[in-house]
Amino acid sequence: MTRARSMIYAGLFALAGCASQRPMPPTDVPATLQVADGQVLTAALHGTGVQIYECRAGAQDPKRFAWIFEAPAADLSDRSGKDVGRHYAGPTWEGYDGSKVVGDVVARDNGPNPNAVQWLLLRAKSNSGKGMFAKTQFIQRLHTIGGLTPTAGCDAAHAGQRTRVAYSADYYFYAARR
Repeated sequence: MTRARSMIYAGLFALAGCASQRPMPPTDVPATLQVADGQVLTAALHGTGVQIYECRAGAQDPKRFAWIFEAPAADLSDRSGKDVGRHYAGPTWEGYDGSKVVGDVVARDNGPNPNAVQWLLLRAKSNSGKGMFAKTQFIQRLHTIGGLTPTAGCDAAHAGQRTRVAYSADYYFYAARR
């Protein structure tokens, strides 16, 4: 076999290996956050960013103030570390390929880290575009770090102030098995 042909075969085998590397479903998902039967994992992404909170007066007692969750703001990356999209209010996940999914929380779990935001199961309420999120039906937010609601600094003098708390999480996206 010629050297050129050997290199071509080596390249084809390498490409075939990359194509067969599908994301692996997480093994540490609480029963309450399991996706519906008939779903297949389509993407596993890591989100790094902030949870945004605003200091507001209480609805029942306007003299009491608390930090209220506003929205996430995070970059999404794949297993290789390549930025592939962003996560923001809605909650929305938008891929740089033009696809988008907006979710609705259906279940929560405190997760193993008491110093992190909850783990979540979300159901897609809308999808758009053609790409990685176009057919997403369920999203899991797992392996969270940070992002908890601040515990101090919210009073009448700080009403309307926003604060950004660093967090990270792994997001798993599922679609119906074809």
